[in-house]
Amino acid sequence: MSKKIILLFIFLISFSFKNFAYHIVGGEIYYDCLGGNNYRITLKVYRDCYTTLGAALDNPAIVSIFDASGSFINNLSLSLPGSTVLPPIINNPCFTPPVDVCVEEGIYQTTVNLPPLPGGYYIAYQRCCRNSSILNIVDPSNVGTTYMAHIPDPALAVCNSSPRYNNFPPIFLCAGVPLVFDHSATDPDGDSLYYEFCDPFSGLTAGCPQIGTGCQSTTDPPPYFTVPWTAGYGGAYPMSSSPAMAIDPNTGLLTGTPNMIGQWVVGVCVSEYRNGVLLDVNKRDFQFNVTNCPNLPVASVPVQNTFCFGYECSFTQNSLNAFSYQWNFGDPSTTGDVSNVMNPNWTYPDSGTYTVTLIINPGSLCADTSSTTFNIQHLLEPGFTPPPGECIYNNSYDFTAGGEFQGTGTFTWDFGTHATPATANTQNVSNVVFDTTGTFPVTLTVAENGCTQQYTSNVHVYEKPVADYGLASPISCVLQPVQFMDSSQTDSPLSYQWTFGDGASSSEQDPFHTYATVGSYLTQLIVTSAHGCVDTFNMPAPVAVLPSPVAGFQVTPTDTSIFYPDITMTDLSTGASGCLVIWGDGTISNNCDSVHSYTKPGKYIIMQVVVNPSGCTDTAYSEVLIRPEFLFWIPNAFTPGRADGLNDIFKPKLIGVHDYQFVIFDRWGEKIFETQNSEDGWNGIYKGRLCTNDVYVYKIIFRDDVRNDPHQYIGRVTLVR
Repeated sequence: MSKKIILLFIFLISFSFKNFAYHIVGGEIYYDCLGGNNYRITLKVYRDCYTTLGAALDNPAIVSIFDASGSFINNLSLSLPGSTVLPPIINNPCFTPPVDVCVEEGIYQTTVNLPPLPGGYYIAYQRCCRNSSILNIVDPSNVGTTYMAHIPDPALAVCNSSPRYNNFPPIFLCAGVPLVFDHSATDPDGDSLYYEFCDPFSGLTAGCPQIGTGCQSTTDPPPYFTVPWTAGYGGAYPMSSSPAMAIDPNTGLLTGTPNMIGQWVVGVCVSEYRNGVLLDVNKRDFQFNVTNCPNLPVASVPVQNTFCFGYECSFTQNSLNAFSYQWNFGDPSTTGDVSNVMNPNWTYPDSGTYTVTLIINPGSLCADTSSTTFNIQHLLEPGFTPPPGECIYNNSYDFTAGGEFQGTGTFTWDFGTHATPATANTQNVSNVVFDTTGTFPVTLTVAENGCTQQYTSNVHVYEKPVADYGLASPISCVLQPVQFMDSSQTDSPLSYQWTFGDGASSSEQDPFHTYATVGSYLTQLIVTSAHGCVDTFNMPAPVAVLPSPVAGFQVTPTDTSIFYPDITMTDLSTGASGCLVIWGDGTISNNCDSVHSYTKPGKYIIMQVVVNPSGCTDTAYSEVLIRPEFLFWIPNAFTPGRADGLNDIFKPKLIGVHDYQFVIFDRWGEKIFETQNSEDGWNGIYKGRLCTNDVYVYKIIFRDDVRNDPHQYIGRVTLVR
């Protein structure tokens, strides 16, 4: 048994639509204006001719004419000149179409004179019934159909011809095989056409299936009811498919992959527009017969939906039952534009339109071929260099579109709501001004050759700084520093330019400045932000510089030993009303003619501060050196506890020592006193009681300040009560 016979046997087992159903399969009605108010009416009706049980095509077919309000005008009797049985087309030659489906096409024509009429005319044909095996309509054997055309009001279009479809859809579809069908229409007037799925009209019923047979003499007037859909289906989703059936609104390309065996009614509308005004809608319905096609090889290259990939193109395919591939990329510049991989790449030498062909299973009985065109365009990469940021008080930007494009593309600039202008549509734009500070995205959209790309970059508008400052005091004194305190406001680091009014300047943030002469000085601050934005502040009031006293003094001696620590100061200041002396050892005096005695050796800085009645001050300094000397002396007896208060404390007399330690023991060697403070001594008390008359041993350890030599003294002291 041959392969084709086996496939046919499998199909006949799995596919049976008839069940003695009735005959309407599909149809449409359209018209042509012949001039002189004459119109040629064309009615196409398709019937199931597989069995003689179904009704034959009407002969004649009655077409009714109504005015815009639905009032009956006339009936047209269209005779049947003959009919044609359509070939059982299926979407792959490797599979033999089923034999239990037959579609007969009847084409009726007549000419009628229709004078201009406000609102135009409606032309309608009605019939019943549809095949009982249809899956997506409720009670299909009792559901008819209506085909209607509208001749528009002469005020909208004079001598208009309606659109008509170019091809009848394939009778059979293989389940699971993608459908790509050109369901486009032609309009003789060149009007704009728009395609969409729509709900087919219902029509007559089984009780009165045909006009002019005694039950009804004319078609029903518009408007018309639509078919009753089975739950889950409708005009936009008329049949089970994944992906769902879709029609391109601009080209009429019908796509989708049916996934359930059965008969399905589908409605497609093409709307005719002129100058944006709807003139007519040609609503065609037809019947798809979805069958099982086991192991059917189908070559399929997806329709191009990306146009902006440049010259390098990646090809994909969604073929069925393919085990080998043969690609031809249609590049006329080389014979090497072929590949046998599943999803190849090819780089074209230039832009253009190329025919890409895929053969699956080449050389085998069930090879299949699919061809499609690819529009190859250069890579569209718009761009622009954002202008440098500007300050808010002086911002004006120029933009130039750049990047990869041919320069022939509806440039569209979007500068945002804070810009004037907010949008522009030229390649170069000048004098764009922003009304506030911030970072603003600017978007350039370039559309060229059907490709659209965007590029976004940011423009910066910087805040103007506010210069401001204050003074620690608006009144100063000669040769005394004036502090300038910055209080400027900004959104970025600042640089500073100070002018002090006496020819001097500074770039510090909070500078000090000393004026050398008495006077009034006007000051100024100029601040510049990191973005180059500038502001200036002039202090309204001048800095008043008053005279200062002159500090001065003399000390004697300036170099002496700790044995002679008295230092005499003689005041030599002028213009002062008050004086303060800081001796450097923590002692302060307000008498600039005085004597001070130091208690420790060292180098001391003496500071004199004088003030005048205006509060201006001056300072003078001098240095004295107190050299260290070493002295140790200790008594051999003391008399604690007596009422005379004399000789109550036992301690040595020390000068010029450090690292000091003083310890006392009783005659049995018990330590009864210890200190490291040279100012402390023993008062004769141990454990809260005055010790008895006796001789006690002391031990004293220290280092001298002169050479840092160690010293140790051990001796006896007599306690006399």
